[in-house]
Amino acid sequence: SLRFLRSSTVESIGRVGLGYVDANGSFSPRSIETALPDENSPVVSKNSLPLSLLESEARAVTERWALEARAARDTARFALPPSHSDLGVGDVVEINDGGQSSLYRIDQLEDTGTRTVETVRVDRASYRVQADGAEPITVSSFVPPIPVQPVFLDLPLMDGDEIPHLPHLAVTSEPWPGSVSVYQSTTDADFSLLHTLSDRAVIGQLETGLASAPPGLWDRGAPVQVRLVSGSLSSVSQEALLAGANRAAIGNGGDDRWEVIQFEQAELLADGSYALSYRLRGQYGSDGFIPESWPPGSIFVLMTPTLEQIEYPASLRGVMQTYRIGPSGRAYSDAIYHEERRAFFGAGLRPYRPCHLRARGSSGGWDISWIRRTRIDGDLWDTPEVPLGEASESYLVRVRNPSGIIREATVSEPNWHYQIGDQVADGDANELTIEVAQVSERYGPGLSATIPLT
Repeated sequence: SLRFLRSSTVESIGRVGLGYVDANGSFSPRSIETALPDENSPVVSKNSLPLSLLESEARAVTERWALEARAARDTARFALPPSHSDLGVGDVVEINDGGQSSLYRIDQLEDTGTRTVETVRVDRASYRVQADGAEPITVSSFVPPIPVQPVFLDLPLMDGDEIPHLPHLAVTSEPWPGSVSVYQSTTDADFSLLHTLSDRAVIGQLETGLASAPPGLWDRGAPVQVRLVSGSLSSVSQEALLAGANRAAIGNGGDDRWEVIQFEQAELLADGSYALSYRLRGQYGSDGFIPESWPPGSIFVLMTPTLEQIEYPASLRGVMQTYRIGPSGRAYSDAIYHEERRAFFGAGLRPYRPCHLRARGSSGGWDISWIRRTRIDGDLWDTPEVPLGEASESYLVRVRNPSGIIREATVSEPNWHYQIGDQVADGDANELTIEVAQVSERYGPGLSATIPLT
């Protein structure tokens, strides 16, 4: 007797996946998946072959497997007459069912006096060679893995769409490995993948010193010379600069004291370095970090739109973490990875230093006053006052002498009266300095403005 069977849709294979080795020059592991257009089965069959294939070849294999899987849903069981004793496992027979002929492959044979076979339907079309266009093989040059140069930057808010407590990470190398992985651990063990960078940052070093200059005014001093690891710099119009172009951070790379500058003119010199002139200093509240001079060797990072922040929960602010940064093609345990221990406090939450700090003497003591600044929406010129930017208005006032802080006060308005009796108790006024910092509920005191009492 001839018996036909068809497996249920739930048991049938709907998609076929194949893992293989890319034959197109790089020999990297690849995968491909194929499903027939009218296939609804959720079952996926995944296979991996130690073969070097072109993408077109791998696609042809999965398409053939998908067609075979669909045909294999139909099986037939029957007994062979003695006249067909020459048939065995692997042979293909043609069966006519209701006027329609189909091919079946013998997969199992039982000989218990009666030769009973189990067969699976096969589709002749699945074995036809697909006429595919020639796929060119491109051989990429070998790039040896080399260490990368990472720079962590805990920066203030600039565009306003940054996450305030997250630091930026700039990475460069020459040549560039293609992508860089960042692993993080709190315990120096059990590192987890934190971030993957695909874009190379523009990083360099100062070759000449950059002397201090007042913020808020054009710095027309001598050009500062910068040599880049890779990338390029270009001049911009004054309108573009005032709209946020050509921003760069300068620091020593080992702490979070970064000065943000902008430059209008970038001249390429004969030796490959750049001379930057016509600058704006201490941008975005970083005026508190302008030193007497940034020495040669200071790190220069161009703030491009591709510079990314690395994520971690706000609960890890101030908690020392271990980071390993290196080429994505190597394990984080590889000696080529750069390891660094850092803690970040979220400079985007730090209040700006107050401005216009003044001290006026009176018969009752000193009247100290200042003007508040804001780190959020401070460029709006049509409002009577800049936004507060904090949960509440609060300032920390300190009185300092050469030996240290001798008095502190917290006020909620931009003024403070230093009574004559307190001044007498604190000592010689000519040795006293007043410090004022705005206080953030999340960050604490920000940068301080100072003024000596004379």
